[in-house]
Amino acid sequence: MQTGKIGVTSENLFPVIKKFLYSDHDIFLREIVSNAVDATQKLKTLASKGEYKGDLSEAKVVVKLDKDAKTITVSDNGIGMTAEEVEKYINQIAFSGANEFLDKYKEDAHAIIGHFGLGFYSSFMVSEKVDVITKSYKDGAKAVKWSCTGSPEYTLEEVEKDGVGTDIVMHISEEEKGFLDDQKISEILNKYCKFLPIPVVYGKKKDWKDGQQVDTEEDNQVNDTTPAWTKAPADLKDEDYKNFYRQLYPFGEEPLFNIHLNVDYPFNLTGILYFPKIKSNFEVQKNKIQLYCNQVFVTDSVEGIVPEFLTLLHGVIDSPDIPLNVSRSYLQSDSNVKKISSHINKKVADRLHQLFKDNREDFEKKWDDLKIFIEYGMLTEEKFHERAMNFFLLKNAENKYFTWEEYEKLVKENQTDKDNNTIYLYTTNVTEQYTFVEEAKNKGYDVLVLDDVLAPHLINKFEQQYTDKRFVRVDSDVVEHLIQKEDSAKEELSWEQKQELSPIFQAVCPEATDYSFIVDFKDLGESGSPMVITRNEFMRRMKDMSAMQGGMNFYGDMPENLSLVVNTSHPLVKKVLDAKDKKLGKNLEELTASVTVKKEEIAGLEKAKEGKKDEEVPQADKEKLDALNSELVKLEEEKRGQLTEFGKSNKLAKQMVDLALLANGLLKGADLDKFVKRSVELIK
Repeated sequence: MQTGKIGVTSENLFPVIKKFLYSDHDIFLREIVSNAVDATQKLKTLASKGEYKGDLSEAKVVVKLDKDAKTITVSDNGIGMTAEEVEKYINQIAFSGANEFLDKYKEDAHAIIGHFGLGFYSSFMVSEKVDVITKSYKDGAKAVKWSCTGSPEYTLEEVEKDGVGTDIVMHISEEEKGFLDDQKISEILNKYCKFLPIPVVYGKKKDWKDGQQVDTEEDNQVNDTTPAWTKAPADLKDEDYKNFYRQLYPFGEEPLFNIHLNVDYPFNLTGILYFPKIKSNFEVQKNKIQLYCNQVFVTDSVEGIVPEFLTLLHGVIDSPDIPLNVSRSYLQSDSNVKKISSHINKKVADRLHQLFKDNREDFEKKWDDLKIFIEYGMLTEEKFHERAMNFFLLKNAENKYFTWEEYEKLVKENQTDKDNNTIYLYTTNVTEQYTFVEEAKNKGYDVLVLDDVLAPHLINKFEQQYTDKRFVRVDSDVVEHLIQKEDSAKEELSWEQKQELSPIFQAVCPEATDYSFIVDFKDLGESGSPMVITRNEFMRRMKDMSAMQGGMNFYGDMPENLSLVVNTSHPLVKKVLDAKDKKLGKNLEELTASVTVKKEEIAGLEKAKEGKKDEEVPQADKEKLDALNSELVKLEEEKRGQLTEFGKSNKLAKQMVDLALLANGLLKGADLDKFVKRSVELIK
């Protein structure tokens, strides 16, 4: 037996390894099993070159758990090591056996993982002692055992071993004894090793017998050595892709379609990406893409590594050009990763465009499940946005689909306003906004359906991109004003008239904390609705956007301002106004006359003050002006009070407001019950 010291630069290396080499200690098993696979592949390469004559038909990696001995052993029948190689590759961390091997056999060893070196030392994260029992494939080689307790000192001695290969025996430390669990080991192997290219065996397959699971004689192979993405697309059928998806996501809903990546220049990249069905409420689970390096699992946290919108996809990306590195920040800054990210972005856009061109009808059927993904990409990746304009679809209220260019041609002539802006009318809910949609259609307008949470953001982007186009929701104004063709020729009420009528209808508006009403008056024609509730486009859109963003809640926390538009031409509204004149006419005339007199007196005093300094104005005039203003306020309050009381007592006014609320889904609970009872009374 010989003893020695590992060629490290610091006595503190092992404590650092134990704590900080990998943030997730589970990875130790990935590293050790990957090294074992690597060693086996090396021997296969040598055999193909005629440098090894042994039997490799049973080549595999075996993982064993011994709870009594508190050990986990990973065994391979790969290339093995001589005593000198153990000295070189294990004791001198600066050298990498795999890298030297790659230099020698780079023409044939393209599939070698190549991380035996630092990865081996991950075993010390969970072990108080590690033994390496190994026998080289070379003729006459003696088996040796290397042992280390996690300090720079080690022992190396000759031992007996049947067959070539290496056993890594990890004596699990007390603080990591959670790894001495059969289920835990199975989970780790399933996560990191299920697609390694050499068979990995853990225990025996189980069978159900006499009410319990028992081991059979058959080895339990945990991995699929030739997953779908490693095969040529020409060798796979649609069912193969679906089966592989079920293998990745056993309980997942069937995807829409897939993209098979197969690139060998200017970098190596394979993989299969699936488009899942994404609902319009954006309830999606990210991190469904699994990142591999030569079939070794790296991470499923790909945000920052691939474009943000691609994190909505499912599937596998595999590239030897992606470093098997523990730091995501390193991955994100790696130049190869950036190139791969850009390439996938282009491939996804190209695939979508091809699907659109090949079978537009099928593409339209899938659009509602696809649109969130495409919109997300258009909002977050400018290059994808440019490409996506070739297949981005707009759907209207008749469930017809249009490309951007097609829709512009459809509405350009009829929906261009007096300022030469093309107006894209839209609804966010055809059922809830049915009346507004129908009124717009009756005017000869077309109405788009933009009903997902990303729509407000995309609308903003389009309006910034195309300054001569505006998106207007159908309930943001009365139909006559949605697209202003010319200045209105209809006579509208004066400000004073509106001030007099407003309290009547304001009095019967609901008092809600989450929205408030502004009463306005417009001539909508005798056949128009008596009252219409509209929502300001800008404010509503800002609220929708802030509701999704979560952070910028300035608009989200504000009550919604709704406009109650009273149709001055409607017979029922005229009936209320006639009742007002009948009941309050004389009083209002007297109050209005008094108000007029006070305003004239105030105007005269204000005119007399013009050009004078404050001290030059007689004190008597100042006092008289204050008194007149005070009297004017009282008169206007009295007038408003009488109108408010009249409004509260007028069932017809209340009924019309409630009808408008009902049409907008705002009449609920007790108010709805009162409306129904009042309706019965008015019908009698």
